[in-house]
Amino acid sequence: MAANLEDVPSVDLITEVLRRAKCSSKPDKRIILVGPPGSGKGTQSPLIKDEYCLCHLATGDMLRAAVAAKTPLGIKAKEAMNKGELVSDDLVVGIIDEAMKKPSCQKGFILDGFPRTVVQAQKLDDMLAKQGAKVDKVLNFAIDDAILEERITGRWIHPSSGRSYHTKFAPPKTPGVDDVTGEPLIQRKDDTAVVLKSRLEAFHMQTEPVIDYYSKNGLVANLHAEKPPKEVTVEVQKALS
Repeated sequence: MAANLEDVPSVDLITEVLRRAKCSSKPDKRIILVGPPGSGKGTQSPLIKDEYCLCHLATGDMLRAAVAAKTPLGIKAKEAMNKGELVSDDLVVGIIDEAMKKPSCQKGFILDGFPRTVVQAQKLDDMLAKQGAKVDKVLNFAIDDAILEERITGRWIHPSSGRSYHTKFAPPKTPGVDDVTGEPLIQRKDDTAVVLKSRLEAFHMQTEPVIDYYSKNGLVANLHAEKPPKEVTVEVQKALS
C-alpha cells in the first residue's frame, strides 16, 4: 500500500523527485558481480547502485522475501526448501524476472550471488532476451586465495553492534575486545580457514566457468580486488563508464 503523499514530508518528496530526475539521464545497466567470499562485492555494490540508480538483487534475500510474501514462486521455493532440496534454477530466474518489474529496477539491476553456474547464466540470458534486454557488464572481483584467507580469518565481530575488526588491518585497541563496550569479540562460523577453503573450492569449480562464459562475449571487467576499496571503486567506475 503506497503512503498518502500528503503525509510525506516535503523534503523527502523533493529529494526523491530530484533523485529520479538525476536517474532519468543515466544509461540502463544490467550488471553481475562475481567474486569469492570476502572479495569486496558487498562494499562496492551500494556505491554502484546509487551511482547508476539500479536495484540490488541478492538472490538469497529475494528468495526469502518471495517465501514470506507467499507469491506463487515463493510457495514453490518453500516446498523445495522444506524437503531439503535446492531451489531450482528456473525458480530463481523466475523470482529475478518478477523482481525486475519493480519501479526501482527500471534503470537495471546489480545481481549478486547469481548466476553461480553456466546453466544459470544461460537461463538468465534467455529470460532477459525475452524482454529484449541483456547483461551489460560482469565485474569480476579477482583476488588471490591467500589474500582472501588473511582477510577473512582475521575478521572479528562485536555481535550486538555489528562492529567489525581485523587483526591486521583494523585491530581493536585491546586484542579480542570491542573498543566501545569492552565486550568480547567473536569470529563468525564462516570466517575460518576450513570453511573458507570449501567455499573457495566450490567457487573455483562452479563459478569460474561463468566468468569464461561471459568473457567470450567480451562482457567481463577484471578488477584488482586486493587493492584498497577506494582504488577498486575507481576501477569499477572505469569499467562501467
